[in-house]
Amino acid sequence: MSDAVPALPPLISTARLRLIPISATDAADMTAGRHQERWHADYPRPDDVAVAALVRADAEPAAASWGPRHVVLGVHAVGMIGCFAPPVDGEADVAVGLVEAVRGQGVAAEALAALTAAAEQVGVRLRAATEPGDAAGLRLLAGCGYTRLRGATEDGQLVMVRP
Repeated sequence: MSDAVPALPPLISTARLRLIPISATDAADMTAGRHQERWHADYPRPDDVAVAALVRADAEPAAASWGPRHVVLGVHAVGMIGCFAPPVDGEADVAVGLVEAVRGQGVAAEALAALTAAAEQVGVRLRAATEPGDAAGLRLLAGCGYTRLRGATEDGQLVMVRP
């Protein structure tokens, strides 16, 4: 078995969305509080800035493909989706977050479904964690096929995967 990290495509898109890797320049702007015109007025959120701080300019391309991506709706980035690290033993952890203005429009579900499909095409299963009382998060995961409970994190979040 090879230890090589499979790469995700540079661009993952749906009918409405483009999932674009966050570049080192984007990450620097985000962490420095500089706003780009191609970002929604409320993006990045504090969680996005924290994740952007993990982007490394010197990351190997296949490993970097698993990092955070802008969720672009129309012409503006409205959130972020991505994995916390490249896959290990065929699995990786995924998270998604959006600005308040686009929540409830199916954007998170569309982005998660697209990233999940891309990961499965290269043989990787994604895991997602959510608070037990987060009804919207649980609906999102269930709607994208994450119905198998894999336990809980040390913080008490439920870990879900697709069967």
